[in-house]
Amino acid sequence: MPLLGVNIDHVATVRQARGTDEPDPVWAAAEAELGGADGITFHLREDRRHIQDRDARLLRDTVGVKLNMEMAVAEEIVELAIQLKPDQCSLVPEKREELTTEGGLDVVKNQSRISSVVHRLREVGTTLNAFIEPIPDQLKASSDAGFHAVELWTGGYAHARNPEERDAALDDLRRAIVVGHELGLAVHGGHGLTYRNIAPVAAIAGFSEFNIGHSIVARSIFSGMREAVAEMKRLLDKYAPRNPR
Repeated sequence: MPLLGVNIDHVATVRQARGTDEPDPVWAAAEAELGGADGITFHLREDRRHIQDRDARLLRDTVGVKLNMEMAVAEEIVELAIQLKPDQCSLVPEKREELTTEGGLDVVKNQSRISSVVHRLREVGTTLNAFIEPIPDQLKASSDAGFHAVELWTGGYAHARNPEERDAALDDLRRAIVVGHELGLAVHGGHGLTYRNIAPVAAIAGFSEFNIGHSIVARSIFSGMREAVAEMKRLLDKYAPRNPR
């Protein structure tokens, strides 16, 4: 069964809306672990719109499963990542005006800058993951840049407007997984995945991990974080191939 990384950013979004100290994303991470999360993901944005430096440091000290830090290649954030030494750094594009990360990192266009950041982070022992669209050239560039893994942007599937677009997006993901494995990369998936749409993606052989945030946090408002994570784990177990590549 693929591993489940739980993104706790939007717990911090609720906290920041009131400028208070609750709900605490560090508590949410602990509850997610108790629900069976295999990893905790957080995105320390340049504008600190949700996760704060304090959260990042406490997560590093308290998370017992894999800690995955999503980040832009901005120098300030790179320096913080070098200090924190998370288990995994996922390099993502970042625009101040976006509500959430839309689209993948353009490794082809920015390979020199990205390769430099990858080299610096590899030196502190972290695993490097590129959040990219399922495009063969981006996979090849990610391999050349020194990444250990790629996280395929599943937004093309999640935002499909009709069955034809959905099926085409699923085919893109299948082809990208094959290319990724041929390049020796671990292949993860994430973006826009929910309890309602996870089944067809989870059924694709070759994904080793999914990172899901907003849908789990939204469900947790009604069921609690622990049960919300456990429910998503049950769906992955139900739909994932028994013998994935």
